[in-house]
Amino acid sequence: MTEKVCDVVVVGAGAAGMTAAATAAVHGLNVIVVEKTGFVGGNTSYSGGMVYIPNNDKMAEAGKPDDPARAMAYLDATVPTADGREARERFVRRGPEAVRFLEEKTAVRLKPVPFYPDYYPDLDGAGEGMRVLEPVAFDGSTLGDWFGRLRPPLPEFTILGGMMVAREDLPHFRKMWGSPRSFARVTRLVLEYALQRTRHHRGSRLVLGNALAGRLLKSLLDLGVETRTDCAVEEVLVEAGRATGLRVREGDASVTIRARKGVILSTGGFSQSVEKRTAWLPDLVSPDSPFAPGSTGDGLDLGVAAGGEVGTDNTNNAYWSPASVYTRADGRKVVYPHTVTDRGKPGSMVVNSAGRRFTNEAVSYHRFGEALLQGNVATGNLPAWIVCDSAFIWKYGLGAIIPFTRNLEPYRRAGYLKTADSLPALARTLGIDEAGFGATVERFNVDAARGRDTEFHRGEDVYSRYLGDADHGPNPCLAPLAKPPFYAIELTLSDLGTVAGLRTDEDCRVLARDGRPIPGLYAVGNDMQSIMRGRYPGPGITLGPALTFGYLAGLHVAEREGAA
Repeated sequence: MTEKVCDVVVVGAGAAGMTAAATAAVHGLNVIVVEKTGFVGGNTSYSGGMVYIPNNDKMAEAGKPDDPARAMAYLDATVPTADGREARERFVRRGPEAVRFLEEKTAVRLKPVPFYPDYYPDLDGAGEGMRVLEPVAFDGSTLGDWFGRLRPPLPEFTILGGMMVAREDLPHFRKMWGSPRSFARVTRLVLEYALQRTRHHRGSRLVLGNALAGRLLKSLLDLGVETRTDCAVEEVLVEAGRATGLRVREGDASVTIRARKGVILSTGGFSQSVEKRTAWLPDLVSPDSPFAPGSTGDGLDLGVAAGGEVGTDNTNNAYWSPASVYTRADGRKVVYPHTVTDRGKPGSMVVNSAGRRFTNEAVSYHRFGEALLQGNVATGNLPAWIVCDSAFIWKYGLGAIIPFTRNLEPYRRAGYLKTADSLPALARTLGIDEAGFGATVERFNVDAARGRDTEFHRGEDVYSRYLGDADHGPNPCLAPLAKPPFYAIELTLSDLGTVAGLRTDEDCRVLARDGRPIPGLYAVGNDMQSIMRGRYPGPGITLGPALTFGYLAGLHVAEREGAA
C-alpha cells in the first residue's frame, strides 16, 4: 500500500473544495485534492456561476453600498428560523472578506451583476442588484493540458457544438437580425469561437460557472496544489478521535494519504444518489437531476462513518427547479433545468392536467418548485406542461431547444416536444382537460393584450419583470399564445442542489452526535448542511456560502489546526 503525507487533503474539486484548498495553500500548507471523477469542477461547472455575497466591496465601489443589518433583515424574513442564524450572520460578515482574499491571492475574478433582484423582492431588506457577483470570463487555454480535465458545461447550455454564451450576450443573440450592434457582437463571438475550435476540443472562452471552476483550477495549479482525479475515497482515517487522513482507491491501487492538519469534505451533496433522494426528498420529486454525476453523497457517508451526523430537519432538503427530461438519439439522457430562459418570457404559460395555471410562472425556480409541491395534493400540478406558440419558440427557445432552431423534428421524435396546429388539439395531445385549457388560454390572452395578469400578477414585481423581456411591452412577461403551431414540454420537479448535509460548527468542523466538533474534519459546500435550511433567498445562495465557508475552513485549518 502506497502512503503519502500532506498537511490538508480535500475531497472533491468543486467550488467549495477548491476554495478551501487554495486558501490553505496560500497560507503555506501542503495540500492534496482528490476527485473521484475524471473531471475537475463538479456541480459548479454546470451552474450559472452566480455568487451571492451581500455587502460585498464592489457594491460600495459602484456607489451602491449595502448594509449588513439590511442583508440580515432580508435573510431573517426569507429564512424565518433561529436554526442556522449564527452561520448566516457569519456568512454576511465574512463573505466580503472571502471574495477580497480570493481576488488578491488567486486567479478568481468576480464582477457585480448591476441588476439581479433578490427572489422575494417585496420583503424587508431585499436588494435589486449587486449582491450577486459572477465570474469574469476566463481563457481556458491557460490551463494547458488541464483544460481537457475541466468538466464542460451541459451541452444544452452551449451553441454550435461547444460555444458558451455569457448572460449579457443573450439579448444580442435574440436581436442580432434587427440590430447592427448586436449583429456585430454576435459575429465577433462566433468568429472567435471558430478560431478557438482550431486549437481546442471546445470553445476556450469560459463564462458562467465554468469560468469560476476554471479560475479556481488555475489557482490550484499556480499554487502547486496536487490534484488527483479518478481517485475514490474509501474511508476517512480517524485516530484517537481525530481525522488524520484518507484511504483512497486509484485504479487497482490502495493509497493512504496522511493529513497532518485536516480533512475537508466537499463532494457536492447527494443529488445523484437514488437512495438518499428516496429517503430525504418528497415522493413527487423526479429521480433525475441535472447535477454532476459525482454528486452521490459520498461526503455525507464518509462524515457519518467518522462520527458525524446529517441534518435533515430543513424546510426543504433540496433546492427545487422544474426540469424536462428526454433521451437523445445517441442514448444520452438530458435533464434540463427550466431556471430563467423560458417560464417568465412573454408568450408562454404553465398548466396542470386540469389545463389550469397554478402560480406566477415568473417566480424563482425554487418558488415555482414549491408551488408544484404545495398544490399537487389538491389540484394535481404534476406533471405540468409549459406551453407556447411558434413565435415564442423561435425567439426564446423552449427548454433544451435553443432559440432560432429550424429543425424541431429530433425533439418531436424523442417525445420531448409536443405540437399541434390548434390549442384544442394540443390539449388532446397532452391529455389535459380541453375545456379548462381553453378557458385558461382565453383569459391569459386577454390579460396579455392588456398587459396585466389578473390571476397571478405575473410581471408586477421587480424580479418577474427581470425574468421577462425588457424589449417587450407593456408587460415584459406577457404576450398572447396566438401563432400556430403550438408547442408544449412536460415539466417534472427536480433539484438544483441538496440542503441536507453534515452538521458543522462556525468553523465548518463536522459535529459529532454529542454536538462537539470532530478534530481535523471539515465539511463545506453541499456536504455541509445549508445555512439557508432549505429556503432560497436569491441568486447564487449555494455558491456564495460555498466560497465563504470554503475560505473559512481553509483559513481555520491553516491558523488553528497547526497549533493543535
